[in-house]
Amino acid sequence: MIKVALDAMGGDNAPKEVVKGAIEAINISNETFIYLVGKQEEINKELSQYTYNKEQLEVVDARDVIETGEPPVMAIRKKKDSSLVKALYMVKEKKADAFVSAGSSGAILVGGQTIVGRLKGVQRPPLAPLVPTMDGVFLLADSGANVDSRPDFLVQWAKMGSIYMENVVGIKNPRVAIVNVGLEEEKGNQLVKETYPLLKACDDINFIGSIEAREIPYGGADVVICDAFVGNVILKLYEGLAGGLLKKVKGVLMTNLKTKIGALLIKKNLKNTLKTMDATEYGGAPLIGLNGLVVKTHGNAKSKEIKNSILQCVKFTKMNINDKIVKSLENMPNA
Repeated sequence: MIKVALDAMGGDNAPKEVVKGAIEAINISNETFIYLVGKQEEINKELSQYTYNKEQLEVVDARDVIETGEPPVMAIRKKKDSSLVKALYMVKEKKADAFVSAGSSGAILVGGQTIVGRLKGVQRPPLAPLVPTMDGVFLLADSGANVDSRPDFLVQWAKMGSIYMENVVGIKNPRVAIVNVGLEEEKGNQLVKETYPLLKACDDINFIGSIEAREIPYGGADVVICDAFVGNVILKLYEGLAGGLLKKVKGVLMTNLKTKIGALLIKKNLKNTLKTMDATEYGGAPLIGLNGLVVKTHGNAKSKEIKNSILQCVKFTKMNINDKIVKSLENMPNA
C-alpha cells in the first residue's frame, strides 16, 4: 500500500473536511493507507460518522496545531508535537510515502526542506501546482517556494516538471516554456535571458521557448517555468479572475425570468464545463524534489481536494517519480 500522512488539523475546514476526504480516498482506492495525524478525540469523533475499511487507516495523536499566522521557522522548531511536524517526520522516517496538508504554506515549505530534505542533486524544490487551461492542465513551477531564483534552478524545474507531467498526468513529451514579456529570445529580465539558452541546450526536455502570460490559459505549454514571485502572481491573478468571471456569469443568468429559464436549460452543460476549470479536481501543489512527496492544498480545501491530493500521492509514488528525477539530474552540478 501507498502510505500517506495526512495533517488532519491543517486548514480552515479541519478536521471535518480532511477526515471526509480521507474516507473518500480509501473508499475509492484499496491500495491507499492513511495516517490521520492530529488530535485523536476530534478525529475519532469525525470518523464515527463513516463506514470504511479500518485496515486502511490509523489515527496518530498530535496535540499541537501550527496556525497560519505563526512564523514558520519558529513554529517548526517549537511545536514538535504538532500535526504538521509529526506527519512530516513520518515521511522523513519512511513510515509514510507522502504528506498532505491544507495548513500553513510557510511551515510546509520550511518543514519540507528541513525535515524531509532534498533529493540528491536537487538545488531548490519548487511548489508546482497543476492549473487548468481551456483544454487541459499545465504545471506551474515555481508558484511560491523560491522568490529569488537562479538560472540553474529553473533548468532543474523544467526537467522535474517534464517528468511529473509525463508520468503522473500522462502527457508525452510535454512542452516546456519560460514566462516572458515577449516571444523573442533577446527579451526578458536578467534571469530569463540567462536561463533561456540553458533550457534551449537541454536535449532531454521539449523546450518551445518563451510564453506570454495571456497564452497560458489557452494551453500554450504543459510546463511553465518562472521564479516564485512571477508564478505566485500568475496563480493568484488566475484564481481571482476566474472567481470574478464566474460571479459575473451567475449575475447575468439571474437577471430576469428569461435569463433564469436560459440558465436552467444550460445548467448541466455549464456545470460540466466549469468542472474542467476547477483546480481542486487535480489535487494539491506538490513540493517537487524532496526525499518524499509533500503536497500543499488550498487553506480552504474541502473533501474533494483532499481526496484528489491523496490519490495524486498514490500515482506519484507508484510511478517512482523521485528515482526518475535523481537520474535526470545526475549530470548537473549539485548545490
